[in-house]
Amino acid sequence: MKYLHRFTDGTAVDLPLGKVVCVGRNYADHAAELNNPIPTVPMLFIKPASSVLPMAEPFAIPADQGRVHFETEMSILLGSRLCKAGESEAARAIAGIGLALDLTLRDLQDELKRQGHPWEKAKGFDGACPLSTFVTPDQVGNLQDVQIRLRVNGETRQDGNSRFMLNPVLPLLSYISQYFTLEPGDVVLTGTPAGVGPIRSGDLLEVELAGLLQVDTAVL
Repeated sequence: MKYLHRFTDGTAVDLPLGKVVCVGRNYADHAAELNNPIPTVPMLFIKPASSVLPMAEPFAIPADQGRVHFETEMSILLGSRLCKAGESEAARAIAGIGLALDLTLRDLQDELKRQGHPWEKAKGFDGACPLSTFVTPDQVGNLQDVQIRLRVNGETRQDGNSRFMLNPVLPLLSYISQYFTLEPGDVVLTGTPAGVGPIRSGDLLEVELAGLLQVDTAVL
């Protein structure tokens, strides 16, 4: 079945499923926990549309590729085209705000980094980007004061706030659009706070934008 973006009330969003543009190390505490340097400009990579699946449905993870890590992120759905845009244009282009899991084959990523190779195989595999439904921008208010949480089997593993982003949402969208044209239906993942770790078959996940959106799902 073709993936459709949806709002939390079940309404389908009349937009195609596009690419997913991600920003790495956008929270200093996450960079520190992986012993990575903090970038001086946004670190960007792309997941293909084939990596996307609905977060609310139980999902499988690769069984033979080593550790699979969760990275919980606030996602931004684009409703109009952005190309070399300013922040005010970026604000008008936001159609929805939701949740994403940036699933990462950590052992493979570490090996690719050691070899100086790109990360796509570790970040863009089929099923690497579970996405939630979206709330509308007027439901959120301040994009830089959103609490992002993940509980695994009832234990809180991530609990961070978007105020600690190194690159806030609107400057980030503007920056991305200087390099990649963002099309309607594209999604931007805004980075993960500290607390990332492995998930395994049988785990139960509760993913939350506090007061806005919660998704309960499971790893097959």
